[in-house]
Amino acid sequence: MKRKGLYFLIALALGGVGAVHAQDTAAPAAAESATSSYDGRWYIAPTVGGYYNDTDRNTNSRQLYYGLGVGRFISPNASIDLFIDRTSRDADAGGKWANNAVGAAVRFYAGDWNAWRPYLLAGVMGSNHHGLGQSGWSPAAELGGGLSKTITDSSDVRVEAGYRYDWDNKTQPAQDGYGDWFLGFSIVSRFGAPAAAPAAPVAATPPPADCSTMDSDGDGVNDCEDKCPGTAAGTIVGPDGCPQKVVIDLRGVNFKFDRPKKGETDISKSLAEPSADSIAVLNQAIDTLQRYPQVKVTVAGYTDSKGTDEYNQALSERRASIVYNYLTSHGIDASRLEGPIGHGENNPIGDNATDAGRAQNRRTELQVQQ
Repeated sequence: MKRKGLYFLIALALGGVGAVHAQDTAAPAAAESATSSYDGRWYIAPTVGGYYNDTDRNTNSRQLYYGLGVGRFISPNASIDLFIDRTSRDADAGGKWANNAVGAAVRFYAGDWNAWRPYLLAGVMGSNHHGLGQSGWSPAAELGGGLSKTITDSSDVRVEAGYRYDWDNKTQPAQDGYGDWFLGFSIVSRFGAPAAAPAAPVAATPPPADCSTMDSDGDGVNDCEDKCPGTAAGTIVGPDGCPQKVVIDLRGVNFKFDRPKKGETDISKSLAEPSADSIAVLNQAIDTLQRYPQVKVTVAGYTDSKGTDEYNQALSERRASIVYNYLTSHGIDASRLEGPIGHGENNPIGDNATDAGRAQNRRTELQVQQ
């Protein structure tokens, strides 16, 4: 068997390696997902197999061989082995012809790490031959391919076939080399503790929400400034978010004696002098109601003790009514106002025995409904 077979196999292997490289370049994402991790521990690989010998050897056509490799994966898709193997051939003329080979081989794999993975094989070695009256060393090389399968976390099996050429020009002076086909089976055993599985990526902690843009209880105060979170819906709160009792104070809005008269609509004519002071207090009440749109009030009127109960009841209702109309004419919706209600001379806040006390009792109140 001449070297034409070797040249053919070299061309085939180089083409295959180029195809694998092109596939990895064209689809890096797929290759990465298929072989994103690998076991880089050292391994030993005892091997047994058989040769289909070159007929120019003048030996039996088939012969067993055995060997041992030591190696490791240097990437998910490539491994390198240092190996030694031996075969002893039966010469046709009698006697033995033994070869011991020492060399290195690299394998290029494709496919998922845990599946059957096809690979290409290339190796170089020195071949030491004995027999037929000659012994010595010669260079040799091999090319081939195979299949590998991981069977446990520490072991694989390999089945491979290929072509080995030995440039032995001494054993038989008429020959300058021999090409043999081979088929081998190996059990790959990794040693040492398996590498720890890569830690799952830790999800990035999301940045804390900006409390200045949040109002969890819907009270109108952002969560950064809210000292009383979780207040019930509709609760009137202050700037700090805590419940606040709204007081609308109309003290200072006092009426002239026996005013307003029946049919009187201009409130300023009914107010005690200076009437502008009372109007200012009413306008402040309107501002408070506008700032707290959820607040509802009862408009209640009162009188002093002068006059009959019946008269004072009607007068207190007129006082409540004229304030009620002032509020609604200045933008306060009537749905937020209960009344107007008159209480006559009941619930005095001043002493009806004095002029000053009676002046205090001629009043209206905005009673906040809590």
